Amino acid sequence: MLGAPGSGKGTQAKRLAEKFNFTHISTGDLFRQNISAGTPLGVEAKSYIDHGQLCPDSLTINMLHDFLSRKEGIVGCILDGVPRTTVQADMLEGRGHDKQLPISVVINLNVDSDEISRRMLKRAEIEKRSDDTPEVIQQRIANYLAQTKPLEEYYAQRGVLCHINGMGSMDDIFDDICRELVARFPELAL
Repeated sequence: MLGAPGSGKGTQAKRLAEKFNFTHISTGDLFRQNISAGTPLGVEAKSYIDHGQLCPDSLTINMLHDFLSRKEGIVGCILDGVPRTTVQADMLEGRGHDKQLPISVVINLNVDSDEISRRMLKRAEIEKRSDDTPEVIQQRIANYLAQTKPLEEYYAQRGVLCHINGMGSMDDIFDDICRELVARFPELAL
């Protein structure tokens, strides 16, 4: 899943995982779990996240592979929050990292910046998330535009990018994503 912070990646990824029996992997959740547990990876990640910064690429990829190494029987997975940079995308393909995680399709949720800010402030209020303050939200949006948005071109060149309008209702967005996935992978319709 690709899209700006607050675009609905996590919400849609959870629904897709349930519908298609995939494993949903949210790097944000992995970071929060590791931070809460006080793991070495979590301690390192906390200083970046609390300031609205992206964690170093190697830390993110190592945390992802650490999680995957402890899971068995994964049929497919939905990555939510990774890759966030073209370096991470290269690392997932095995360039600059000793493991590969091939990407079959990238769903890009397109949401305008005013709606992103509104959604994130609402989420902060509901979930009491320390990483969704107005200042941190603006920093996360700036980070996204500078570091993550280039992934659209990266994956478009590989023929795996699918744009989805993320401004509708959650159900309409979900239906649009499902139609795209089934069109690309007809076996999912069974």
